Amino acid sequence: MAWGKKKGGRKEPLFGLPAALADLRLTAADRVPGGEDKPKKSTKASAKRKSEDAGDEPPRERKAQAGRSGVKRRPKSGGGFGLGRLVYWGAVLGLWGMIAVIGVVIYVGAHLPPIQSLEIPKRPPTIQIVGIDGSMLAQRGEMAGANVSLKDLPPYLPKAFIAIEDRRFYSHFGIDPVGILRALVTNVLHRGVSQGGSTLTQQLAKNLFLTQERTMARKLQEAELAIWLERKHSKNEILELYLNRVYFGSGAYGVEAAAQKYFGKSAKDVTVAEAALLAGLVKSPSRLAPNRNPEGAEARAQIVLAAMADAKFITEAQAQASIGHPSYNVKPAGAGTLNYVADWIGEVLDDLVGQIDESIKVETTIDPKLQSVAEAAIIDELAAKSVKFNVSQGALVAMTPDGAVRAMVGGRNYSDSQYNRAVTAKRQPGSSFKPFVYLTALEQGLTPDTVRQDAPIEVKGWKPENYTHEYFGAVTLTQALAMSLNTVAIRLGLEVGPKNVVRTAHRLGISSKLEPNASIALGTSEVSVVELVGAYAPFANGGFAVAPHVVTRIRTLGGKLLYMRQAEERNQVIDPRYVGMMNTMMRETLISGTAKKAEIPGWPAAGKTGTSQDYRDAWFIGYTANLVTGVWLGNDDNSPTKKATGGGLPVEVWSRFMRTAHEGVAVAALPNSQASWGLSNLAQAASQVSPSTATTASGPAPASNGGYRPPPTRANVRPEAAAGLDGWLMDRLFGGNR
Repeated sequence: MAWGKKKGGRKEPLFGLPAALADLRLTAADRVPGGEDKPKKSTKASAKRKSEDAGDEPPRERKAQAGRSGVKRRPKSGGGFGLGRLVYWGAVLGLWGMIAVIGVVIYVGAHLPPIQSLEIPKRPPTIQIVGIDGSMLAQRGEMAGANVSLKDLPPYLPKAFIAIEDRRFYSHFGIDPVGILRALVTNVLHRGVSQGGSTLTQQLAKNLFLTQERTMARKLQEAELAIWLERKHSKNEILELYLNRVYFGSGAYGVEAAAQKYFGKSAKDVTVAEAALLAGLVKSPSRLAPNRNPEGAEARAQIVLAAMADAKFITEAQAQASIGHPSYNVKPAGAGTLNYVADWIGEVLDDLVGQIDESIKVETTIDPKLQSVAEAAIIDELAAKSVKFNVSQGALVAMTPDGAVRAMVGGRNYSDSQYNRAVTAKRQPGSSFKPFVYLTALEQGLTPDTVRQDAPIEVKGWKPENYTHEYFGAVTLTQALAMSLNTVAIRLGLEVGPKNVVRTAHRLGISSKLEPNASIALGTSEVSVVELVGAYAPFANGGFAVAPHVVTRIRTLGGKLLYMRQAEERNQVIDPRYVGMMNTMMRETLISGTAKKAEIPGWPAAGKTGTSQDYRDAWFIGYTANLVTGVWLGNDDNSPTKKATGGGLPVEVWSRFMRTAHEGVAVAALPNSQASWGLSNLAQAASQVSPSTATTASGPAPASNGGYRPPPTRANVRPEAAAGLDGWLMDRLFGGNR
């Protein structure tokens, strides 16, 4: 019999597990759909696993389960599972967000100074400049008024700032989330930055500790510092600090400085309208400052008044009554010529006291009254005649014979031009340089009566001429200087040597570089007004060199002395004999020469006019025993004027200033002018009895000129060569034989 064939043979009985599985049959429902086409091959292992599984439960129960599994199972979908995942991932993200925020806070805090070392910084240093009478002249640096207590201010002043800047100031903790959200919504709606979310505390933190840069890092630092300020100080302390430190434009920091700047009074006395205007400036102080944009300042003040009324800080009636009534009274920014003095002081401070780290008061030699007179003289003269003579600028320096500057004008309007024409600008002095030539000649043995020829001259192809194109032949040095004869000055300069002329000028106080050439006698090397005036001072003080100065004492605001000017050792740079000669010669310039318009009733005065090439510069430097004053007029671009000369506009400005400056001052003679060059009595006798005394078209020559001859007339009358003290003495003592 072959194995596997079923031919009704004998069946063996089954026992145990095989017997239990004997009746187990698969139905169609138990099959996987489509599985009929691909029957699976059974293996012994799979059969074994099936038999083991089958032994785990009764056949009926397994069959029932198999029947139920005939329907394909799908995963259940429900909202509960998705919400859970959302909550889970939200928690994860929130946790990481908190970690990130903490990390940013730590990072930002690490770049701040240690909180325990933070202190309210000192105010930036200011420089108060006061005059010789103690009055305030100007202020430099960041203009900061005195600290004012919150309780001393009218209640509506701080409320104006709260209303427009931080309505929730008393309810937030330094940062106002509500305000930030409101500002964010407003900015989104307006598609731009139209509202800020910074609190007053944040603004104070920025002003005290941070820069003005607009970065996220700075904003985060600002927030941390604001929280620190709130923990360290009370709300009222923070508000008081804010009001005393916030910037109001035009260099004013703090409400006191701003009130003084814009209203001329203390912050304790401002009105509701003025308080609104101040509060409105904080948004954009440079743009809204009343001295630059009064209309914008008023418009902003009206917004502040509306905010105050909305916050119930004032009534609607008060707001309406205050609209359009800010009583500010602001002068044009920096128009005063005292600013030129302040700038000059700023330039020398570093040499006097070094780096400034606290506010100081600088006491000066400036006389406020004389400064006002000088300013008016320059401005009025230019206003009246600048067009006629094509002159746009002017400068004036007035100092005492010992070099103390009493007044300085560096230009007609500081707000238009801050260039200091009195100190910084260097121009050709023209004939006002000639006194140094004549002094050199006197020191080499010549006298005021020495005669030289006024005639055409040529120097290496250069043919200088006199202003009038006339020549007077033989003239004395006094006549030549009084009439400012160019040919005589050039001959004299070549005779004594240009290098010696330069040495003389430097010895008297000229510090600029001078070219030792033939033209130096006509003032072709450039100098500044202040150094030329300083170089004339020895003629007024008896021959002593001076250093022009304006600062006498510097103190801290607490009274600590930082600098005091010491009396300088007197250095004689001109022999007193030659001082007398030069004073007598230059007096003649005012009596009968190019400066005849210069007059100070009752005062003996001397000086010299100057006009540079092509009428580009017009000068007059004149002096008494009380004051030495120099005036320059011209154009910044060095363009020619319309024949403006030193004997014209500058003399008019000088006379107006000097007449006022000498009112009520005791008359004093010029040094050594009576003694002339040593034989005063003989000189006076010679002037009275000399038979050679001439007359002019206007009458006899003055007898007080030490025997000097009058200048030549237009008729070209030649004076006698032997006249004067030396001729008179020789005639009397030796019978005319020399």
